[in-house]
Amino acid sequence: MATTRTANTVWNGDLKRGSGEITFDSSGIGKQAVSWAARAEEPDGRTSPEELIAAAHSSCFSMALSNGLASAGTPPTRLTTKADVTFQPGTGITGIHLTVRGEVAGIDEAAFTAAAEEAKANCPVSQALSGTTITLTANLA
Repeated sequence: MATTRTANTVWNGDLKRGSGEITFDSSGIGKQAVSWAARAEEPDGRTSPEELIAAAHSSCFSMALSNGLASAGTPPTRLTTKADVTFQPGTGITGIHLTVRGEVAGIDEAAFTAAAEEAKANCPVSQALSGTTITLTANLA
């Protein structure tokens, strides 16, 4: 069964001096301020599209890796994933780097890295972002 999640943004003003507010409709987790300065300079308490992509990618990748490891008979105790999304004004998103550290019994570093690479290739967010270079560092704790 397909699901749809919804967020909306209200933007006021021009790009460089304006600002907006993102509302997370589906989850009801609230609203976040967004601005060009938060995207191209310092966040200063505001979010950016790239931070939202990083959140989506790190969580999707973690779910995919957890599922892959469990399917192989080595369910993880814990996965800690960080996604760094790099934005270059005038160019756009230039890359995403995933860093994952896993606590997984009964698996070696090579098998963990292989599972992480498979999750990187197959998680739906990675697939949606396939036009961007996605790199990975994977280590066992």
